[in-house]
Amino acid sequence: MAKAIMVQGTMSNAGKSLLCAGLCRVFHQDGYRVAPFKSQNMALNSFITREGLEMGRAQAVQAEAACAEPRVAMNPILLKPVTNMGSQLIVNGEVRGNYTAADYYKMKHTLVPDILAAYDSLAAENDILVIEGAGSPAEINLKAGDFVNMGMAKLAKAPVLLVGDIDRGGVFAQLYGTIALLEPEEQAIVKATVINKFRGDVSLLEPGLEMLRGLTGKPVAGVLPHLDVDIDDEDSLSERFSAKGNGGLDIAVVRLPRISNFTDFAPLEATEGVSVHYVDRADALGSPDLVILPGTKSTISDLRWLRQSGLEARILRLAAQGTPVIGICGGYQMLGQRVIDAEGVEGGGEIAGLGLLPTVTEFTAEKRRTRVSGTVREIGGLFASLAGAPLEGYEIHMGRTRGADIRSLALLDTGEADGCQAENIYGTYLHGFFDSVECRGAVLGALAEKKGVSLGKAVGDWADYKNKQYDLLAQAVREHLDLPLIYRILEEGL
Repeated sequence: MAKAIMVQGTMSNAGKSLLCAGLCRVFHQDGYRVAPFKSQNMALNSFITREGLEMGRAQAVQAEAACAEPRVAMNPILLKPVTNMGSQLIVNGEVRGNYTAADYYKMKHTLVPDILAAYDSLAAENDILVIEGAGSPAEINLKAGDFVNMGMAKLAKAPVLLVGDIDRGGVFAQLYGTIALLEPEEQAIVKATVINKFRGDVSLLEPGLEMLRGLTGKPVAGVLPHLDVDIDDEDSLSERFSAKGNGGLDIAVVRLPRISNFTDFAPLEATEGVSVHYVDRADALGSPDLVILPGTKSTISDLRWLRQSGLEARILRLAAQGTPVIGICGGYQMLGQRVIDAEGVEGGGEIAGLGLLPTVTEFTAEKRRTRVSGTVREIGGLFASLAGAPLEGYEIHMGRTRGADIRSLALLDTGEADGCQAENIYGTYLHGFFDSVECRGAVLGALAEKKGVSLGKAVGDWADYKNKQYDLLAQAVREHLDLPLIYRILEEGL
């Protein structure tokens, strides 16, 4: 049976996911069989396993760091927000339905057997499980029936490392206050603290660290610097959204309210000479070389927002001027003539699309989840050089998009057609489109040639690039954390 260690945080985005990925890589490098685990995840960035099941992307990233195949057992409960008050519930990779927050909290206790079965299956096959918490264990209004923070630590008998984010300020209050709000038996489960995202001379922190040790009675397992590693983000608190590049190429990604799977654009961000910026206001769009409409969990709602924000009018103007526009998944659906929801999947009704592609999308209750591969067909427009490029990725969407006599973008190995192209407008359901060296190179090359600029060093194989990032993360963990202490905490358990 595997030993377990758990990482909890003082707040969302304190660095739990990143530290878990780093520990997964370190333990793997040290010769152990490792798997990540998070009982319940709430995020719009998801991943499709080889079996066609859906899980949180953070645990898929951590599995990659551990050199393990992502499995839904690593994240048995996934909540994907569809409104401010409710989420789609996914259990063991399958959609269970939409629930308001109140209704979910009434039934969540029935999911404990699923969580335990998933955990036990991983524990039987691995030496170490790295468990991630969610939000903060000190959210005292949510502690009843908790199975994702201290509740999970008790179920797994897992000692806890508590992580605080110094970049937001008040890290000592974060860590001390969180521990102080825990019950005495929960305080005993916290074995050490970690300070994350530090910039500067760590020796200047020592007086505060000494006081923190005295106040909490816990050792400080280390101070991680603000790391320059390119690891997929989990949710809408991503720092990518505020990043400003100054590359020769300007790519604008519309930051939809329910944007999902924005990790699709990480390969573009990693290319020298390319600036990817996320916009949620019409006046911030500017005159980019490429506009991308990303995936969304709520196509109709976000399409209304696009219209009301003034971004739709601006995108239509750019498209009429010849600026290429690419839509992925929900963004592809928006580019068509209409989106119809006769079955009430997103609340019912229908809405006009941007009218840039000759397609119509009809929602059905069935969710398509599958990994796919294929080849780009002979197409026209600026990206004609995409023809013949190999594709590999995954589909995860509600609805089917069709049109009479349309030019599809790609032919999948299953024999199905995917996407649509009309002049400078391109749409696809394929997440991971830019992971392909050939697709990314053709798009960026055509844009650079049109603008008359040269690009810097290009990222090659995306999987190889990510592996190097995990190694850099592991190196930082080894340099800045007290690994003998962490191994001792792991060995002693609870």
